[in-house]
Amino acid sequence: MARHLITSAIPYINGIKHLGNLVGSQLPADLYARYLRGRGNEVLFLCATDEHGTPAELAAAKAGKPVDEYCAEMHEVQSGIAEGFRLSFDHFGRSSSQRNQELTQHFAGVLDEQGLIREVSETQMYSPTDGRYLPDRYIEGTCPNCGFDSARGDQCDNCTKQLDPVDLINPHSTISGATDLEMRETKHLYLCQSQMKDELEAWIDSKSDWPVLTTSIAKKWLNDGDGLQDRGITRDLDWGVPVKKGTEDWPGMEGKVFYVWFDAPIEYIACSQEWVDAGKGEDWQRWWRTDAGAEDVTYTQFMGKDNVPFHTLSFPATILGSGEPWKLVDYIKSFNYLNYEGGQFSTSRGRGVFMDQALEVLPSDYWRWWLLSHAPESSDAEFTWENFQASVNKDLADVLGNFVSRVTKFCRSKFGEVVPEGGSYGAAEEALLAELTERLQRYEQMMDAMEVRKSAQELRAIWAAGNEYLQSAAPWAAFKEDPERAAAIVRLSLNLIRLYAVLSAPFIPDTSAVLKEAMKLDSLDWPGDLNEALSALPAGAEFTVPENLFRKITDDEREEWQQRFSGKRD
Repeated sequence: MARHLITSAIPYINGIKHLGNLVGSQLPADLYARYLRGRGNEVLFLCATDEHGTPAELAAAKAGKPVDEYCAEMHEVQSGIAEGFRLSFDHFGRSSSQRNQELTQHFAGVLDEQGLIREVSETQMYSPTDGRYLPDRYIEGTCPNCGFDSARGDQCDNCTKQLDPVDLINPHSTISGATDLEMRETKHLYLCQSQMKDELEAWIDSKSDWPVLTTSIAKKWLNDGDGLQDRGITRDLDWGVPVKKGTEDWPGMEGKVFYVWFDAPIEYIACSQEWVDAGKGEDWQRWWRTDAGAEDVTYTQFMGKDNVPFHTLSFPATILGSGEPWKLVDYIKSFNYLNYEGGQFSTSRGRGVFMDQALEVLPSDYWRWWLLSHAPESSDAEFTWENFQASVNKDLADVLGNFVSRVTKFCRSKFGEVVPEGGSYGAAEEALLAELTERLQRYEQMMDAMEVRKSAQELRAIWAAGNEYLQSAAPWAAFKEDPERAAAIVRLSLNLIRLYAVLSAPFIPDTSAVLKEAMKLDSLDWPGDLNEALSALPAGAEFTVPENLFRKITDDEREEWQQRFSGKRD
């Protein structure tokens, strides 16, 4: 049994996330975690809410609530929505936890001891109108790289270039809209990433199996322009982890907090401590400390491409630079963007379908299937209501749902709600077994490689093979001439339903659970030998006919939803 640590990029606390956020990190991470558990592996799957920085402060101010109260409420909301999408986190933590505060301050202290933090006097945007410094997302303006007119002070959403507020053209305060900004001197701490360039580059070069998207972004940041730059890790904010060297005060840094992108990835480790504190597990160190057993762990991260630079450079610089025996990530699965109806999803601009709205429209399996089967891996993908309707109706209703309905209802009408006995298998069954053996092997290969779309294609082909067999074998016709032959066909088909319940569980867990209950299964054991798997339900085993697994989306519904979700958020 292998051990796998899986983390999803942690979502910002500032509101409910859209479907693009979901498919870019949490959902494929859940797919992989469920698959690995299904294969009998030991899995620790962690995520959390990212609660520090300007997004939290701005969202709380907009909601008219203290920032700590707002974050607590939104953590509960996001946790509930995650449950609604059946995201199987072993723990869903909070970056504002005491554990993360202590661990962040610890890393800062040891990095300083290693000579990797320097104090910098710099000028920073100050707004006399607002009476405060304006770091990061308190400033917007035009991107000097691509001309996007709503670039933030830390990064451009359009071209993903990392920015400093002083880089922006025509900057303004996002608090008041004031443009009378001025530069004032302040002191901050910088992580000396440049000192670690060679070590980071060698580490990245050693990851020959990483997706091209991941390594190309990392190497671009390493080598573009003047190469890897030192990065500020403190901010003039009220909300965040107070700047300390371990447990000691940091002279000159009073009233400052650590930059959210310094403390947020550290929450992955802190989250495992919270997992233990919550009584859900034991010994977090065996997952994270290579001197405590973590050398046997395979660590995989899932994220959108905008998060890649921080997870390939800044967070590894923190881990490596500490000189302590922490587990480094083994594989980073990154995703492109999912666009919406010819434009971009955007939390800040309220464009697209949001996770809470999606669950109001249809159950989670409908969304899970579409998003995963259209995951933006090799390029950006596009959500359209026409495509969503077609995929749900064809893949889920016509292929899987139709097969289950036809088999169980025909069996009930001719043999009762039991697996029929009699008859034998022949050439048709041997051909099906050969096809399924080949497809199952490819399905497992694609899932092991985290090729999400290709895995979905193989799973659908496995469903379709059962449909084609049923249509060709035609037990309804065979029953008239040879009831025992019909019994054999139905018996195999009922065992296919059991197989589908197992293989489909990572993609559509609720549907898998319905099939498990209908087939009266105690567990969903991953198939080893398909001959055994397709005879696991013996003659005489009872079952019940499930309700229709999926309903079709009508044209009227599609048109209504297109109008309702035209890119505006109430």
